[in-house]
Amino acid sequence: MNTKNTVLEQLGGVETVRVAVEHFYNRVLQDNRINHFFAGVDMVKQKAHQTAFLSYALGGSNHYEGMSMRKAHQHLVERMGLNNEHFDAVVEDLVKTLEELKVAPELIEQVVVVLSDPNQRKNVLNQ
Repeated sequence: MNTKNTVLEQLGGVETVRVAVEHFYNRVLQDNRINHFFAGVDMVKQKAHQTAFLSYALGGSNHYEGMSMRKAHQHLVERMGLNNEHFDAVVEDLVKTLEELKVAPELIEQVVVVLSDPNQRKNVLNQ
């Protein structure tokens, strides 16, 4: 039986998420479906925000100090047409990253379930 309670703990903690985020953004920035959303973005800051968000979303904390999902992505929806296809591409890139990092398939599925929650997507896309 697994004695680690949260998905974050099962992944190996915040440091593991930090490594995954680094690899993830290397992949995202090569993905022509979504890399245009990151043009001009301070990637050091972006990676720090993503690490904090993922750590929170995967059970590492009950408190997140970043912007709401809707506020953080509102300009991308309005000005650049961020939509469900882009979300799917992000999830696909994350799955590929986790697979490359040898994360167990059942744990990858748990991460995808948490991050693909339709309520999260609705909060971002305001649909």
